[in-house]
Amino acid sequence: MNPCDLGAVALRDAIAARTVSPVAALDSCLDRIAAIDPAVNAVVTLDAEGARAAARAVEARLARGEPIGPLGGVPLLVKDTQETAGLRTTYGSPIHADFVPTEDLGTVARLRAAGAVVFGKTNTPEWAAGGNTRNPVHGATGNAFDPTRSAAGSSGGSAVALACGMAPLATGSDTGGSLRNPAAYAGIVGMRPSSGLVPSEKRAFGWSNLSTDGPMARSVDDLALMLSVLASDDGRDPLAYTLPGEAVRGRPERFFPVRPADLGALRLAATADFGFAPTERHVRRVFARRIEAIGPLFRSCEEATPDCRDADDTFAVLRAALFLGRHGETVRTRPHLIGPNVRANVEEGLGYDLGDAVRAATNQTRLYRAFAAFFTRYDVLVSPAITLSPRPWSELYPAEIDGAPTRSYFHWLALAYVVTLAGHPALSLPLGRDEAGMPFGLQIVGPRGGDALVLTVAKALETACAADPDLARPLPDLARLAAAPPIAGMPGFRDWD
Repeated sequence: MNPCDLGAVALRDAIAARTVSPVAALDSCLDRIAAIDPAVNAVVTLDAEGARAAARAVEARLARGEPIGPLGGVPLLVKDTQETAGLRTTYGSPIHADFVPTEDLGTVARLRAAGAVVFGKTNTPEWAAGGNTRNPVHGATGNAFDPTRSAAGSSGGSAVALACGMAPLATGSDTGGSLRNPAAYAGIVGMRPSSGLVPSEKRAFGWSNLSTDGPMARSVDDLALMLSVLASDDGRDPLAYTLPGEAVRGRPERFFPVRPADLGALRLAATADFGFAPTERHVRRVFARRIEAIGPLFRSCEEATPDCRDADDTFAVLRAALFLGRHGETVRTRPHLIGPNVRANVEEGLGYDLGDAVRAATNQTRLYRAFAAFFTRYDVLVSPAITLSPRPWSELYPAEIDGAPTRSYFHWLALAYVVTLAGHPALSLPLGRDEAGMPFGLQIVGPRGGDALVLTVAKALETACAADPDLARPLPDLARLAAAPPIAGMPGFRDWD
């Protein structure tokens, strides 16, 4: 097996045992990118020489018998909205097409400190604004299972790179499902942690829980290992507060190794739409079959949902406020350098008033309490990770689902953003393919602070389904991708809309 196809845990152990060198692991990933990436455009910037120097440094520490860290020598790709010292970070925006940061984002710094070898950046929509990974700087990212179809977003490049074996780990971020949606479309694992568990010093609205960084991997064990490094404290993030002298974070053993789960003791709730999400009939059918398969593993399984009324309006207002605060001045002064999704959010934000903000904040609080009450009756909640099967990436966003118009470019992400509003941990787990042959993702939602529980349930389901060809994680056809024409030659590759 090529080192790039090993999971992060297996590769870390092989490097520590000196049966695989960090340089060989890195070169294997670079070779895979050279062979496959032209078909999908997942990796947009590389630093092969800098990464080789970092890999050689890990080798030297090994030779001296020094600790190499929990991710020692493991190659890592970073989403292009997250700053990397000395490595171009564009945010998918023409304004920053040549920007090279001098410091790492805190998330990246923690991964480097744990021994990870950062060697490249993955594609994203402009400023992570969109459920389809396209921008005018780097172009579109194609789905690993069909490069003409969407990789979702905004962590689409990371998800596709993982699916294709270009790296064992990649970073992502999530506001309205930007980790979970592309994970579902790529057949990999992506987790939105509880608000504040993975701190960030860069959120424009520090007290808003909408946005968070998080881990992406090909298995639950690998994802848990990455989360154990990312979960930390940072006084620059007001949501990552701690009590003096209380070690409520920085305890990696909470997440890795993943603790065994007794599914037979857990009460499962299942919903196809949370009572409001525009889930297509195709996805509902596939989800129903998945519940038939996994439901008997639990103590009980019922169709149920928290009260999610007005979630669409609440998320729209809060999201628009974020974009207005971050991009309002740029849209006013340089609108020609801003894409349609960011412009739409800013313009929407300008149309709201303080009454709208109060209404949204009040309903978000009510929704949070509805989730809290719901999890006194159930231990775990599952839904489809995304409302529809992948469509062509040439479509800016799905304007209709089953013939009914969507309300905005992010309305089709409602299954994800309702969980964002509640602030609960959620994970997308691959469970086979849908009726179109594309990966199907199951969203697993846990109670408040239940990140470790979500991981244990996901690991148990992953293990239970691994031997079933209809439920196991699907794999893309790498030979077909290697022979495919470059995605850059497809019409609309660099279009904004």
